Amino acid sequence: MIISKKAIIFGGFLFFCLFASVNNAAAQSRATRQTREEYIERYKAIAIDQMERYGIPASITLAQGILESDSGNSLLSRSSNNHFGIKCKKNWTGEKVYHDDDEKGECFRAYPSVEASYDDHAEFLDQQPRYDSLFRYDSDDYRSWARGLKAAGYATAPDYAARLVKIIEESKLYLLDRPNGDRLYAQHRTEQQNPDEWFSSQSSTSDHTTTIGIDPNNYRVTINAHEGYNVYQTNGVYYVLAKENDTFEHIAEKFRLSPRNLRKFNDLKDSSAQPMTNEVIYIERKKNRWEGNARQHICREGETAYAVGQAYAIRTSRIEKMNHLDKGEILETGRKIRIK
Repeated sequence: MIISKKAIIFGGFLFFCLFASVNNAAAQSRATRQTREEYIERYKAIAIDQMERYGIPASITLAQGILESDSGNSLLSRSSNNHFGIKCKKNWTGEKVYHDDDEKGECFRAYPSVEASYDDHAEFLDQQPRYDSLFRYDSDDYRSWARGLKAAGYATAPDYAARLVKIIEESKLYLLDRPNGDRLYAQHRTEQQNPDEWFSSQSSTSDHTTTIGIDPNNYRVTINAHEGYNVYQTNGVYYVLAKENDTFEHIAEKFRLSPRNLRKFNDLKDSSAQPMTNEVIYIERKKNRWEGNARQHICREGETAYAVGQAYAIRTSRIEKMNHLDKGEILETGRKIRIK
């Protein structure tokens, strides 16, 4: 069989076009792949918000999202916005997708947005009894949370906890668990990318009007007042007493917090709520439990879970959960309420 010179040239041209097309497709795929750093920047604010609401470390939430969704690049996360590998379970009434995991064609939850996946992840951990033990750990104890998730059966991988810790420590996500976490992480990223710019940003002439959190540790021992407020502590949490005609906006400004976060620290969902004179106002997140020796509180007349939580610097949701209380329930005088 004789092949003409033209046929050889044409065949070579087709091969070149096919090769170039495949390379171009691969390059486009690499270009659209989200990096871990991009993923963190995109979703860290949501993770911090969930930490403030539920007590789940922001580092753990992000590390799980990174691991379970391959930084938002996995087929499951792209097809269903499911970033935490949560399966349907019997009580799931939302959209579903089917994906091969431990078994072929398993049912996974599908969400209208990534934000909805993050919300469901927090509620999933908060509402499932098998994860109750996790909430005994502080929100900056990411190692215990990682081990606890594995022990509770969140994933079947034997090294699941170690993989979470590795992600957290490689990317320094633990900075997000601290007071001013968003700012600390941003400083770390700036220092990585441009050390000179980071140093300049620390100048005493920089703008301090940005709404950022204040580190209450500054008030230990040597400092007991700030901007006209005496700073007190209970259960390891710092607080002030509201002045006459005080507002959350005014207190937040003095302590470089947002009014929204200040209300969250005090378990208030009403954005128009204002403090009463001499009311305890916490300037950092309350704890999951009482760290003193007492295990119970004896209720006084008219007390609620919120009042008990404010007295002991414990989140209202944790008081309600430990004692199986309805939201806003008035407690009987003399009733014993668990505080740890």
